[in-house]
Amino acid sequence: MKTTWISSFFALMLAMPLVHAADNMKAFPPAEKGMTRHVLQLPAQSDESAYKVELIVGKEVETDERNRYFFGGVIEEKNIEGWGYNRYVVSKLGPMAGTMMAIDPNAPKVKRFISISGGPYLIRYNSRLPVVVYVPQGVEVRYKIWRAGDEVKKIEQG
Repeated sequence: MKTTWISSFFALMLAMPLVHAADNMKAFPPAEKGMTRHVLQLPAQSDESAYKVELIVGKEVETDERNRYFFGGVIEEKNIEGWGYNRYVVSKLGPMAGTMMAIDPNAPKVKRFISISGGPYLIRYNSRLPVVVYVPQGVEVRYKIWRAGDEVKKIEQG
């Protein structure tokens, strides 16, 4: 019986050992001076296309509890040459800004997590590779997992 290149390819793929995400950390360089590297390993899901990961970058600061605050800054997706993997970089956290509602000057300050402005920064869910984010020292990286519902609805013409 003749083997085709397709069956040979699949036989080769099955014979290759599985590479764990921890093994892929050698592709991600250590953090540069003044930066920190944050690593998230996601658990496997049966249908990972139904999930997204939201990256939230910011830090805890003491503020009043009524105004809304945010930091300037951008999460950049950068390709790691030679590997084809992506990493996420926030080179600097910009100044903090916010609304200016009048508050009681004697009101106590509260510690709150203030994040970079803009909408949610969603990335593809992939349990086979770590999510690696580089941020300035003193900055935190948090995340949320988003899951699509099962129901699909039709949009009417109009």
